[in-house]
Amino acid sequence: MKRLILVRHGESEWNKLNLFTGWTDVDLSEAGVKEAYEAGKLLKKEGFKPQMCYTSYLKRAVKTLNEILDAMDMDYLPVEKSWRLNEKSYGAIQGLNKADTAAKYGDEQVLLWRRSFDVQPPALDMHDERSPRMDARYAELSDEEIPLTESLKDTIARLLPYYNGTIMKSLEKYDEVMVVAHGNSLRGIVKELKGMTNEEIIKFNIPTATPYIFEFNNEKKLEKDYFLGDPEEIAAKMQSVANQAKKK
Repeated sequence: MKRLILVRHGESEWNKLNLFTGWTDVDLSEAGVKEAYEAGKLLKKEGFKPQMCYTSYLKRAVKTLNEILDAMDMDYLPVEKSWRLNEKSYGAIQGLNKADTAAKYGDEQVLLWRRSFDVQPPALDMHDERSPRMDARYAELSDEEIPLTESLKDTIARLLPYYNGTIMKSLEKYDEVMVVAHGNSLRGIVKELKGMTNEEIIKFNIPTATPYIFEFNNEKKLEKDYFLGDPEEIAAKMQSVANQAKKK
């Protein structure tokens, strides 16, 4: 049996403030650190033993992975980082409060920017201080690769080469692999694994710091998937994610 463990990062400081984050490099909140560590304790308790880990370039995902590995006493595991696992770029609305933006533009418009499959939020200027072009960690990316805004469709398109060529390929070598990333980049992986439609995936909410397990046979055919944890708590977390961008 092969297993892929997906984990969305713990609560970030901007999650707590209900701000659009995207590629902005925001740290974990105190609650986020705690829930990441608890996710690691749960994985250890349930007998999971990943052999290879992947995460994004953003500290909220990197630190979540570090907390998980610390709780599992597996800090020694190899970790590979890729910008392709970064969150969807929310463009010019990065840093804005979700509820306030909904009050200004309407729930329907903000829902399209936040959750539609192929509608992009307003784009950043390439030289805006929030642009990845101004960040040294993305210096090797071409201007064409730099996302100034993204839809979910765009996020999945830049994710899939890495998912297929690196993450899934690593399951040929390892029996258990862990990916700690973001709500929308993980949605791309889930959509691919479960063959979900565009409409299904935009309604699918991934709770923070909750291990999502995919089990495969040795031919990498998916046999089952499930979240680890209390079902009622997981359902409440999912609903909380869904409610974030509604005007007050």
